Amino acid sequence: MEFELNDEERAFQSACRKFGDRVLRTNERKIDSEGRIPADVLRAMADLGLLAMPVPSEYGGMGASAVLTEIAAEEVGRGDFSMATAVFFLLEAGWGSILARHGSEATKQAVLPAVTSGRAFLGIATTEPTGGSDLHGMHTESRRDGKSFVLRGEKSFVSGVEEAKTLGGGHLTLSKAAGGGFNFLYVPTRSDGITTQRFHNMGRMGISTGSLTYQDARVPEANLVGPEGKGFGVAMEGFMVARTFVSAACIGAAERALETGMAYIRERQAFGAPLGKFEGIQFELVDLWTQVEAVKWQCRRAAWLLDTYTLKGDPSHRSEVERAVASVKLTAPPIAFECVKRVMMWYGAAGYTVDVGLELGLRGIMSYLVGAEGGLNIMRIILGRELLGKEFLPYT
Repeated sequence: MEFELNDEERAFQSACRKFGDRVLRTNERKIDSEGRIPADVLRAMADLGLLAMPVPSEYGGMGASAVLTEIAAEEVGRGDFSMATAVFFLLEAGWGSILARHGSEATKQAVLPAVTSGRAFLGIATTEPTGGSDLHGMHTESRRDGKSFVLRGEKSFVSGVEEAKTLGGGHLTLSKAAGGGFNFLYVPTRSDGITTQRFHNMGRMGISTGSLTYQDARVPEANLVGPEGKGFGVAMEGFMVARTFVSAACIGAAERALETGMAYIRERQAFGAPLGKFEGIQFELVDLWTQVEAVKWQCRRAAWLLDTYTLKGDPSHRSEVERAVASVKLTAPPIAFECVKRVMMWYGAAGYTVDVGLELGLRGIMSYLVGAEGGLNIMRIILGRELLGKEFLPYT
């Protein structure tokens, strides 16, 4: 693995940094207060190639590597501190990649060009009202009916339910197959038999969260992603990709928080000296920076492993990839949250105000602590399984 970015990667990183500073930062408060990502921001993302980056060029994507997408995810997380744009970005990138790898040609042609151009939304629907992490305990079912599949059930805490209605698009939906196993289906949200409900979160206000109810919703068999009855493994591959990009976005937000804090403690005077001269704050900064730097390169390695093995269909290093991805998803969100929290404390009372803006990151990053794209304890279970063996899995 090369640690030095090549010329193309450096140029793209620079372009993403400029985009984040010029477009995302200037819109982040609007995104948070209005509860949506403006259409011109999505168009600008599409123009830069940021929507569903890994999708091949024949469907409108860049055919980007996981490493290049991870670099972009850092910059999106840094640019829109609320994390709403990062959520939109990583859903399109992670699940667009899976649809491109495992979907039928008809569905790829119908869906991916609209997603990469910002004219449609693509998300993931696995969590249910009775539980999120225990996917084997789900109740949503799909049964084959001729050349179609018919779905009945409910998904909950799904990102993008409103976007999929207003823009068009849908979600890759995991369901129990009538004949055993799981089906993974692309389900357009505007299909007959689907109703939605929006929830009200404390953060990430610019992208909706809600539920999808399927009442004998019918989709064509061409919308099957992966083999019939074998969708669980395809969904787990998608989560490995998406978790890597989640972690990268958290790293970008953490770096922005620390940069904000460093600028403040260089200038803010207390007891006749800048705050940065006091060891209580200086040492805290050093500890946080060291942790962020470590998980950043751990995340880059996870993306490299995805490129080298998983996304080439090579299962030979499956355990190594799963360990790397679970490790960064376990560490990046808490470290990012801690960075924002500590910098808020450096600011004192001012850090608690909306004017300083740190609360945007605190509210957004929290979603990845409580479970989005996999709870922290699930990452611990994955790591325990890979370190000790399946016989040490709990609840078996």
